[in-house]
Amino acid sequence: MRNLKVTLSYDGAEFSGWQVQPNAITVQGTMASAIGRITGEKVLPQGSGRTDAGVHALAQVMTFVTESSVPTGNFLKAMNDILPASVRVLEVMDAPAEFHARHSARAKTYRYRIYRDAICPPFLARYVWHYPYPLAEEEMARAAALLLGEHDFTSFAAVDPERGREHAEVTNVRTIFASSWQRAGDELTYSVRGSGFLHHMVRNLVGTSILVGKGTLQVEDVTRILAARNRSAAGATAPASGLYLVDVEY
Repeated sequence: MRNLKVTLSYDGAEFSGWQVQPNAITVQGTMASAIGRITGEKVLPQGSGRTDAGVHALAQVMTFVTESSVPTGNFLKAMNDILPASVRVLEVMDAPAEFHARHSARAKTYRYRIYRDAICPPFLARYVWHYPYPLAEEEMARAAALLLGEHDFTSFAAVDPERGREHAEVTNVRTIFASSWQRAGDELTYSVRGSGFLHHMVRNLVGTSILVGKGTLQVEDVTRILAARNRSAAGATAPASGLYLVDVEY
């Protein structure tokens, strides 16, 4: 038996998220189908995290166990020949038996893109959040810095009963190593690196940052929202289109 680690990139706009589900096209299901065509095995690859519908990945990581003896280089080529153009396998490598894409992860980096100009090019529309309205971007940057360190992020976690008890988090405490907003041309980008992220957490952080930028919330309110440990204290969830899983560290 071999444990294969696969790094892949995908355009999330065409998928109903990562996790396999009935009557929907998902990344996990698409990858399982491609692996099955190569090995003849029925496997369900495990990802580092379950990106939602419309969320993109520059370097998602997944693992699966196989009895196949196909060399890793051939595996990579075969999968890219089978997969739709919206998914590309970047690397395939043998991993230790105990390695797991999700359980072994030590840190992740996400990026969120906001397009600020009045007219969003049609070729960018499904890869950004178009928000041309006034924002105090310097205030948003100050608020982002307050997220650094270890906090209970319950206020920024989606309440999703469909995830079930088996997926319930033991704790909503996470450590944020980097959190910043940067402006480059017509794009305002949020980058955040942390020990892990809760369901919708990054999109909820962005939605709350927008309220700071609008002046609806003050910078200091971020600390109050964290302490509240209540989802209703934070802002609305930002659209999925602007979010990217950038990197997973092990």
